[in-house]
This record gives sequence, structure tokens and C-alpha cells, in this order.
Amino acid sequence: MPGILSKITAFARSPQGRRLTQQAKRAASDPRKRAEAKRALSRLRGRR
Repeated sequence: MPGILSKITAFARSPQGRRLTQQAKRAASDPRKRAEAKRALSRLRGRR
């Protein structure tokens, strides 16, 4: 039974995984999306 890491690697190499990777890279380069993600992370960290 393959481990979780090998499953993630296989998904990242699939066409759908590549598409999602490119989408994430585009979102990360957008300043508004980056600020939005930063706010979400700070909210999550504040709940601990």
C-alpha cells in the first residue's frame, strides 16, 4: 500500500495536479490573494 507521500507525488505529476499547481502559483503572485491568505493564516494561528 503506497504511503501518503507517494500518493501526493503521483497526484502532483498528474494533469490535474499540474493544473492546480499552476493555479496556486498564479494566486501566490497576486498581491491581493497573498494578503488574503496571510490574514487567513493569522486568524488560524490566533485560535490556538
